[in-house]
Amino acid sequence: MRKRFAATAVALAAAGCLLAPGVAQAGTGPDSVAVLERGSAAGTAVVSGMNDLGTRLHAEAVRTSTARTLEIDYQVQETGYWCGPAATRIALSARLAPPSQAALAAELGTHTGGTDHISQVTGVLNAHVGTGWYETKEMPNDPPTQAQKDLLWRDVVLDIDNNYPLVTNIVAPPGNQPPGYPPGETIYHYFTVIGYDDANRTVLIADPASFGGNQIYWLSFDQLASLIPPKGYAA
Repeated sequence: MRKRFAATAVALAAAGCLLAPGVAQAGTGPDSVAVLERGSAAGTAVVSGMNDLGTRLHAEAVRTSTARTLEIDYQVQETGYWCGPAATRIALSARLAPPSQAALAAELGTHTGGTDHISQVTGVLNAHVGTGWYETKEMPNDPPTQAQKDLLWRDVVLDIDNNYPLVTNIVAPPGNQPPGYPPGETIYHYFTVIGYDDANRTVLIADPASFGGNQIYWLSFDQLASLIPPKGYAA
């Protein structure tokens, strides 16, 4: 059983790719190889520029003195509304051979408007990993409280250290968006947290939307925390 954290005022709601803090020299198309070189600062692209439908990358787990990333199988989402299934698939791939995005879309109840709530992701993750690890954590306050941010960081470290990627439901308005997002739109989205760097206080994102070709990149933890409200995450 996992160790659980609570906080006051928090509603608990293919080919190889070596993933380490770095910048990738990336190929194009499905099953490309990326070799990482340096850096885990926010905004550093680890894998980018491979935006074809069916693009798939295998990333190996890496541990350094301050950072840890998980082995995952990445795919670009196959429809404009399958970010939930694609992010869930990425998370599951750290522990098992994951189902297809289509199969997960059916399990999640995803429709043309997307996946309605993060709790649906939590349920599907637990059904497949079979451990009951995942919980739904709500972050209703915008901006989040310090207690909510503290809980999120603890969850990131705890989950990644135990080989459980997090799936987060985000709202990215103009002026507060990850790299490559359409700047004039508010984007409602799911993506997967697959690593962290404690020294830089950054998190590694596997983003199935691949906006602007940005697929795996480092994001500041503070920005991640600002993107989740008023939604939530599975951790």
